[in-house]
Amino acid sequence: MSIKLESGGVCAPQGFLAAGIHCGLAKKAEKKDLALIYSKVPCAAAAVYTKNKVKAAPLEVTRQHLADGKAQAIICNSGNANACNADGVEVATRMCKAAAKALKLFPEDVVVASTGVIGQPLPVKLVEDAVPHLSAALSQQGSADAKAAIMTTDLLEKEIAVSFPIGNKICKIGGIAKGSGMIHPNMGTMLAFLTTDVDISPAMLRQALNAVVANTFNMVSVDGDTSTNDMAVILANGLAKNPPITGPGEAYDTFLKALTHVCIYLARMIAKDGEGATKLLECMVSGAPDEATAKVLAKSVICSNLFKAAMFGADANWGRVLCALGYADADFDVSKVKVSFISPAGSVTVCEKGVGVPFSEEEAKKVLLESEIEIHIELFQGEGCAVAWGCDLSYDYVRINGDYRS
Repeated sequence: MSIKLESGGVCAPQGFLAAGIHCGLAKKAEKKDLALIYSKVPCAAAAVYTKNKVKAAPLEVTRQHLADGKAQAIICNSGNANACNADGVEVATRMCKAAAKALKLFPEDVVVASTGVIGQPLPVKLVEDAVPHLSAALSQQGSADAKAAIMTTDLLEKEIAVSFPIGNKICKIGGIAKGSGMIHPNMGTMLAFLTTDVDISPAMLRQALNAVVANTFNMVSVDGDTSTNDMAVILANGLAKNPPITGPGEAYDTFLKALTHVCIYLARMIAKDGEGATKLLECMVSGAPDEATAKVLAKSVICSNLFKAAMFGADANWGRVLCALGYADADFDVSKVKVSFISPAGSVTVCEKGVGVPFSEEEAKKVLLESEIEIHIELFQGEGCAVAWGCDLSYDYVRINGDYRS
């Protein structure tokens, strides 16, 4: 299967428009803080939500709206999480009604999302007054503005689109995401909005999204905090006119591969953009007894603050890798473990059979000074493998989060 990169983000698939404007929730007038994504025709829709027990109101409203597996628009604000507010559900519902009125839809066909500070009332009148201007700004070139409008502490833009064939039809998937801090597996990872013109049933779309999230977004951790607001949503409008995907088969597998490609890219960008991060860390575990074990071990390493701090300092302290493996809730034979650090500057093996091996600290330093580092862990105990993504832990993480509200 040939997957080609395309331009246009969430507007690359046929029939999708997007926009982003400033409505007043963000303190800086030049910061876009309200986004809209719209399909010209109804869509199959699916979402995955944070596992945090404290869920923001937009997630609850969206869950209700997607009960029938259908939607046609997404409205999202930044600057305020609309979480832990007494009027949260009312506010989220009013945002949906405002978008529906402007787009001539039913409110139940609108997905709503918010991101920002928790526990502060959201002045929904600002959103309602801005929605007519927002809907008027919808265009096929609007993905970049929508992407900018959902960003909070993000420094890197997260947008991608791909094309791929299903039968004799060329199909597309586009995506934008936000995420920099409060990032941890279990779909407490970020906001991701995905669009596709593939014709696929709601049931198969939901199955695909769940499968892909498990191996992409849920394998990311920046700081161990699972957000109250985060979710991934996908809309599929069928305008590619491929034979409908209603069950397993070659067409579904093709769609799954393309969706995985998109979500891996966005997941990596979220990890790379971790608050204060200077390095993207990719931990690859192979030779595990099974995939579940590999996932647990890879995430344990990525989540280790001591290891993340070592990577910030370009310190080849491989003992912190073994330590993180050792306290993970997984069974493996430490006497077989091999650990290597790899980057564009080269590679260095630091541990074999569970013990240290001689290596050049100078060469290791060069490897670890790069902006992207791979941690290869081989267990030699089976066929299970997994990849997790994270970032280093720098001084700036504390600075950013020490004054987040101000």
